[in-house]
Amino acid sequence: MSSSLAQKFKNIGPGALVAAGFIGPGTVTTCTVSGASYGYTMLWALLFATVATIIFQEMASRVGIVSGKGLGENIRDRIPNKALMWIAIVIVIIAIFVGNIAYETGNITGGILGIQAVAPDVPMLPIVVVLGICAFVAMWIGSYKVVEVILTAIVVFMGVVFLVTALASSPDWGAVAHGLFVPALPEEGSKGILTAVGLIGTTIVPYNLFLHASGASERFKDPEQVSDARFDTILSIGLGGIISMAILVCAAANIYGTDTVVTNGKDMALALQPLLGSWATWLIGLGLLAAGFSSAITASFSAAYAVNGVLGWKKTVKDLRFKLIWIIVLVCGCVMAIALGKSPTELILVAQAANAILLPIMAFFVIYCANGKDLGKWKNHIFANCAGVVIIVITLFMCYRNMSSFLTSLQALIGG
Repeated sequence: MSSSLAQKFKNIGPGALVAAGFIGPGTVTTCTVSGASYGYTMLWALLFATVATIIFQEMASRVGIVSGKGLGENIRDRIPNKALMWIAIVIVIIAIFVGNIAYETGNITGGILGIQAVAPDVPMLPIVVVLGICAFVAMWIGSYKVVEVILTAIVVFMGVVFLVTALASSPDWGAVAHGLFVPALPEEGSKGILTAVGLIGTTIVPYNLFLHASGASERFKDPEQVSDARFDTILSIGLGGIISMAILVCAAANIYGTDTVVTNGKDMALALQPLLGSWATWLIGLGLLAAGFSSAITASFSAAYAVNGVLGWKKTVKDLRFKLIWIIVLVCGCVMAIALGKSPTELILVAQAANAILLPIMAFFVIYCANGKDLGKWKNHIFANCAGVVIIVITLFMCYRNMSSFLTSLQALIGG
């Protein structure tokens, strides 16, 4: 069943949730620091991360559509050995809870930075309370379609904000093209590698795999609609990648080569004020707020989908146990944001490091499920498997190189 182009656009949604999930404060912070520190050099890492994200999210959505189940349920159902199944369930639950609570803390913190960029005198506590209540209400409504519409609108808003700001910065397009297609690392070897790791790790987000599989299974009921889901994935995540690149380009065009010290998106908003006027500060601040709020919703929802799926519970958003999971993640994120808010940038970077460590495990589960014989003609072909294995090898390298950085940052955060 081949859909018309108009129908494909109408079916956009699950992919937009994924884009809303990975364009969070970590993305804004990492892209800002990369562009301000190294210019356009690291754009290739974002291009690679965007392509890798499309490959894995397409697998997850395909598994969800054809099986009619989320990724968590597929992991549970496809492991025949009971002992191995429970080991996998424990791994997923621990990984999702630890990773998502860390990520949620960074999301709430990013929303704080966005508001304080335009209203620096506003205290942290009321900001956290308002953000938490808004996210709670959006999810408690209990309608997947409502949440999907809200997050799709936020993604479009972020796209306009960051693209307009980047274009107004008059970047060097030749340098942009060179940075995109010629992989290179800055002279500071170890820092350059860690920057590349951060850019890749903040784009390929493990919890989005669960969110996408469940979202696609709810939106697309006919396996023949896999092509519609693939269109949604490529377009939405492609737009998300472009937004990330626009953030880096904006920082590179306006801040690289100056003496301005930039450590996060809030700093970039303030640094752009004398260059582009006060409107740019407002746009960046609102974009950072939107990034934090949208990711706060997706992190909570995906944790609920994952845990409910692997435990075999009902996965409907109206189910009490489903709500209990996302409430725990949201509340823990808000509490930790207040407790550790003295080091917001360090906190966001720690969340990214945890994300990179969990990524290879979740990627393996996706490939395993996407090769199920019951998927028939929709199971992985050789290209998808080869591409997936290559990406897993690269993410394992990321995990290895990121471990020392993660431990150092975590120690500094807790001890500082």
